[in-house]
Amino acid sequence: MSLSKFYLSKLKALEDRFEELTKRLSDPQITSDPEVYAKLAKELSSLEDIVKAYREYKRALQEIEENKKLLEEADEELKALAREEIKSLEHQVEHLERNLPLMLLPKDPHDEKGVILEIRAGAGGEEAALFASELLRMYQRYAEKKGWKFDILDINETGLGGVKEVIAKIDGKGAYSRLKFESGVHRVQRVPITESSGRIHTSTVTVAVLPEVDEVEIEIRPEDLKIETMRAGGHGGQHVNKTESAVRITHLPTGIVVSCQNERSQHQNKATALKILRAKLYELAQREQNERIQRERRAQVGTGERSEKIRTYNFPQNRVTDHRVGITNYNLPEVLDGELDEFIDALITHFRTEALKREEQSLGLAA
Repeated sequence: MSLSKFYLSKLKALEDRFEELTKRLSDPQITSDPEVYAKLAKELSSLEDIVKAYREYKRALQEIEENKKLLEEADEELKALAREEIKSLEHQVEHLERNLPLMLLPKDPHDEKGVILEIRAGAGGEEAALFASELLRMYQRYAEKKGWKFDILDINETGLGGVKEVIAKIDGKGAYSRLKFESGVHRVQRVPITESSGRIHTSTVTVAVLPEVDEVEIEIRPEDLKIETMRAGGHGGQHVNKTESAVRITHLPTGIVVSCQNERSQHQNKATALKILRAKLYELAQREQNERIQRERRAQVGTGERSEKIRTYNFPQNRVTDHRVGITNYNLPEVLDGELDEFIDALITHFRTEALKREEQSLGLAA
């Protein structure tokens, strides 16, 4: 495999732009204008990884040619070293030829944003609610490992310690890029604590991951909102239940209802509830757009929609299987403790590879 002229020309253009930006950022006229400087510096930073990889690719190809010349030498020891070096460099080139086209794909504009996380118990009653609480902890632990801030905005708990529904906010650079493929139905198979006969039950929990959306992206008209206040319930400190600080907002055109009670003031709860609503409206608009696109091209592409069973957590066999990428991990407690990178890395590669195939087909580059 070698990179096509199409990809090589795109990579060369990006390298040229990188060099141009590097020069411009040393220009006194640019450095004296903070706004322009920040904009160009951000663009330069976005190109850094792909330009570095492209230069490694060119350097590896050049070193392969240089080592091939050494094979013409009489010294057998030198030729043996050259063969080893060529073999190593060819592996490097092969890896870069697979990854450089993926790096050229357009980036999701929301990848660097924070996340609104929703977890809801599905089929399975109390057992589903108990597993929902375990998934909540799993994502909390994952956020901790990444150094992200995790805040529970609204939670509906059961008497046995389960969770019927919880909405949380995760703040951290790249949170959405790492978590967006977690959306879908998570299935658990185990013997519930309430089961006396020892039979294995299957329950489900729905996870939705929404990007935090800026106000400019989704316009919400005040006349479309029904805003209600009430006393907060549940655990939350001395302020809970003494004032009507909890807020519930209904978006009249869509019927979407959101609530928040975990902030200390009504004003803060309202602001947070509006953030959740904005994320939900954006997801609705994106889903409708995706459905239109799918109808037009009549292709079934896995998207991590909520209706899809994406992952199974089997307790008797101590395994977790992601059905989209066919990966199975036989250390279930470790996964539930937030060790998700094996799945997330594979999912990112899988969906970017699928996106690249579609891109190449649309450009007529596919074999």
